[in-house]
Amino acid sequence: MWKTLRQIARVGRISETPAAVPSEAFAEAAVQRIQADLLRLIGRALSIRVVDAGSCNGCELEINALSNPYYNIEGLGIQFVASPRHADLLLVTGPVSRHMELALRRTYDAMPEPRLVVAAGDCASGCGVHSSGYAVCGRVAEVLPVDVTVPGCPPSPTALLQGIMQAVQRRA
Repeated sequence: MWKTLRQIARVGRISETPAAVPSEAFAEAAVQRIQADLLRLIGRALSIRVVDAGSCNGCELEINALSNPYYNIEGLGIQFVASPRHADLLLVTGPVSRHMELALRRTYDAMPEPRLVVAAGDCASGCGVHSSGYAVCGRVAEVLPVDVTVPGCPPSPTALLQGIMQAVQRRA
Protein backbone atom coordinates (compact mmCIF):
# COMPACT_ATOMS: atom_id res chain seq x y z
CA MET A 1 0.00 0.00 0.00
CA TRP A 2 2.75 2.46 0.87
CA LYS A 3 4.47 2.01 -2.48
CA THR A 4 1.17 2.74 -4.24
CA LEU A 5 0.56 5.91 -2.25
CA ARG A 6 4.01 7.16 -3.13
CA GLN A 7 3.30 6.48 -6.80
CA ILE A 8 0.08 8.46 -6.55
CA ALA A 9 1.80 11.35 -4.79
CA ARG A 10 4.45 11.60 -7.49
CA VAL A 11 2.32 11.74 -10.65
CA GLY A 12 4.33 10.68 -13.66
CA ARG A 13 7.29 9.30 -11.70
CA ILE A 14 6.57 5.68 -10.93
CA SER A 15 9.40 3.60 -9.52
CA GLU A 16 9.03 -0.14 -9.14
CA THR A 17 12.20 -0.77 -7.14
CA PRO A 18 11.95 -2.03 -3.55
CA ALA A 19 14.15 0.88 -2.47
CA ALA A 20 11.32 3.24 -3.47
CA VAL A 21 9.01 1.96 -0.72
CA PRO A 22 8.44 5.00 1.52
CA SER A 23 8.08 5.17 5.24
CA GLU A 24 4.69 5.11 6.91
CA ALA A 25 5.00 8.83 7.62
CA PHE A 26 5.58 9.61 3.93
CA ALA A 27 2.57 7.51 2.90
CA GLU A 28 0.37 9.26 5.44
CA ALA A 29 1.57 12.63 4.11
CA ALA A 30 0.70 11.53 0.55
CA VAL A 31 -2.82 10.55 1.63
CA GLN A 32 -3.29 13.87 3.43
CA ARG A 33 -2.04 15.76 0.36
CA ILE A 34 -4.54 14.02 -1.92
CA GLN A 35 -7.37 14.63 0.54
CA ALA A 36 -6.37 18.30 0.87
CA ASP A 37 -6.24 18.69 -2.93
CA LEU A 38 -9.72 17.24 -3.27
CA LEU A 39 -11.13 19.48 -0.56
CA ARG A 40 -9.39 22.56 -1.95
CA LEU A 41 -10.42 21.94 -5.56
CA ILE A 42 -13.87 20.41 -5.13
CA GLY A 43 -14.82 21.19 -1.55
CA ARG A 44 -16.01 17.65 -0.79
CA ALA A 45 -15.47 14.03 -1.75
CA LEU A 46 -15.07 13.32 -5.46
CA SER A 47 -17.94 11.29 -6.92
CA ILE A 48 -17.28 9.19 -10.03
CA ARG A 49 -19.77 7.59 -12.40
CA VAL A 50 -18.28 4.75 -14.46
CA VAL A 51 -19.72 3.95 -17.89
CA ASP A 52 -18.70 0.93 -19.94
CA ALA A 53 -19.27 2.13 -23.51
CA GLY A 54 -18.32 -1.19 -25.09
CA SER A 55 -15.15 -2.50 -23.46
CA CYS A 56 -13.88 -6.03 -22.94
CA ASN A 57 -14.13 -5.49 -19.14
CA GLY A 58 -10.36 -5.45 -18.61
CA CYS A 59 -10.51 -1.79 -17.56
CA GLU A 60 -13.46 -2.47 -15.25
CA LEU A 61 -11.42 -5.08 -13.38
CA GLU A 62 -8.73 -2.46 -12.74
CA ILE A 63 -11.32 0.14 -11.75
CA ASN A 64 -12.85 -2.33 -9.28
CA ALA A 65 -9.37 -2.89 -7.83
CA LEU A 66 -9.36 0.77 -6.78
CA SER A 67 -12.01 -0.08 -4.18
CA ASN A 68 -10.11 -2.94 -2.56
CA PRO A 69 -8.15 -2.45 0.71
CA TYR A 70 -4.83 -2.16 -1.14
CA TYR A 71 -5.74 1.04 -3.02
CA ASN A 72 -8.62 2.19 -0.75
CA ILE A 73 -9.73 5.21 -2.76
CA GLU A 74 -12.66 5.82 -0.45
CA GLY A 75 -10.10 6.58 2.23
CA LEU A 76 -8.75 9.30 -0.09
CA GLY A 77 -12.17 10.93 -0.46
CA ILE A 78 -13.14 9.39 -3.81
CA GLN A 79 -16.30 7.36 -4.25
CA PHE A 80 -18.18 5.64 -7.05
CA VAL A 81 -21.84 6.59 -7.48
CA ALA A 82 -24.70 4.97 -9.35
CA SER A 83 -26.41 8.16 -10.51
CA PRO A 84 -24.86 10.66 -12.91
CA ARG A 85 -26.78 13.40 -11.06
CA HIS A 86 -24.43 12.88 -8.10
CA ALA A 87 -21.22 12.59 -10.13
CA ASP A 88 -18.42 15.10 -10.55
CA LEU A 89 -16.43 12.94 -12.96
CA LEU A 90 -17.39 10.52 -15.72
CA LEU A 91 -14.95 7.61 -16.17
CA VAL A 92 -15.56 5.97 -19.56
CA THR A 93 -14.07 2.67 -20.71
CA GLY A 94 -14.06 1.05 -24.12
CA PRO A 95 -14.71 2.36 -27.61
CA VAL A 96 -18.16 3.92 -27.91
CA SER A 97 -20.42 1.33 -29.49
CA ARG A 98 -23.40 2.44 -31.54
CA HIS A 99 -25.77 1.01 -28.93
CA MET A 100 -24.11 2.95 -26.08
CA GLU A 101 -23.68 6.34 -27.79
CA LEU A 102 -27.06 7.74 -26.76
CA ALA A 103 -26.80 6.36 -23.21
CA LEU A 104 -23.32 7.91 -22.85
CA ARG A 105 -24.57 11.31 -24.03
CA ARG A 106 -27.57 11.13 -21.67
CA THR A 107 -25.31 10.23 -18.76
CA TYR A 108 -23.05 13.19 -19.54
CA ASP A 109 -26.02 15.55 -19.91
CA ALA A 110 -27.45 14.42 -16.54
CA MET A 111 -24.24 15.38 -14.71
CA PRO A 112 -24.13 18.76 -12.95
CA GLU A 113 -21.69 21.43 -14.17
CA PRO A 114 -18.70 21.52 -14.19
CA ARG A 115 -18.27 18.06 -15.66
CA LEU A 116 -15.04 16.11 -15.92
CA VAL A 117 -14.52 13.21 -18.32
CA VAL A 118 -11.70 10.68 -18.17
CA ALA A 119 -11.27 8.17 -21.01
CA ALA A 120 -9.73 5.05 -19.46
CA GLY A 121 -7.74 2.62 -21.58
CA ASP A 122 -6.48 2.39 -25.13
CA CYS A 123 -9.93 1.61 -26.53
CA ALA A 124 -11.52 4.71 -25.00
CA SER A 125 -8.68 6.99 -26.08
CA GLY A 126 -8.09 5.66 -29.58
CA CYS A 127 -10.39 2.67 -30.20
CA GLY A 128 -7.48 0.23 -30.05
CA VAL A 129 -8.12 -2.92 -32.05
CA HIS A 130 -11.80 -1.97 -32.46
CA SER A 131 -11.18 1.11 -34.62
CA SER A 132 -12.51 -0.45 -37.81
CA GLY A 133 -15.46 -2.29 -36.29
CA TYR A 134 -18.90 -1.82 -37.80
CA ALA A 135 -20.53 -1.40 -34.37
CA VAL A 136 -18.11 1.29 -33.12
CA CYS A 137 -18.84 5.03 -33.28
CA GLY A 138 -15.28 5.90 -32.32
CA ARG A 139 -13.26 6.96 -29.33
CA VAL A 140 -14.86 8.78 -26.42
CA ALA A 141 -13.47 12.16 -27.56
CA GLU A 142 -15.59 11.90 -30.71
CA VAL A 143 -18.75 11.73 -28.60
CA LEU A 144 -17.92 13.81 -25.49
CA PRO A 145 -15.32 16.42 -24.53
CA VAL A 146 -12.54 14.50 -22.75
CA ASP A 147 -10.35 16.14 -20.10
CA VAL A 148 -7.81 13.35 -19.54
CA THR A 149 -7.00 10.08 -21.28
CA VAL A 150 -5.36 7.22 -19.40
CA PRO A 151 -3.37 4.93 -21.71
CA GLY A 152 -2.96 1.22 -21.18
CA CYS A 153 -4.64 -2.06 -22.04
CA PRO A 154 -5.83 -2.17 -19.34
CA PRO A 155 -4.41 0.76 -17.38
CA SER A 156 -3.19 -0.08 -13.90
CA PRO A 157 -5.18 1.14 -10.88
CA THR A 158 -2.34 3.54 -10.10
CA ALA A 159 -2.49 5.00 -13.62
CA LEU A 160 -6.27 5.35 -13.32
CA LEU A 161 -5.93 7.19 -10.02
CA GLN A 162 -3.27 9.46 -11.50
CA GLY A 163 -5.58 10.27 -14.42
CA ILE A 164 -8.44 11.05 -12.06
CA MET A 165 -6.23 13.37 -10.01
CA GLN A 166 -4.96 15.10 -13.19
CA ALA A 167 -8.56 15.79 -14.23
CA VAL A 168 -9.36 17.22 -10.80
CA GLN A 169 -6.25 19.44 -10.91
CA ARG A 170 -7.21 20.73 -14.39
CA ARG A 171 -10.60 21.71 -13.02
CA ALA A 172 -9.02 24.29 -10.72
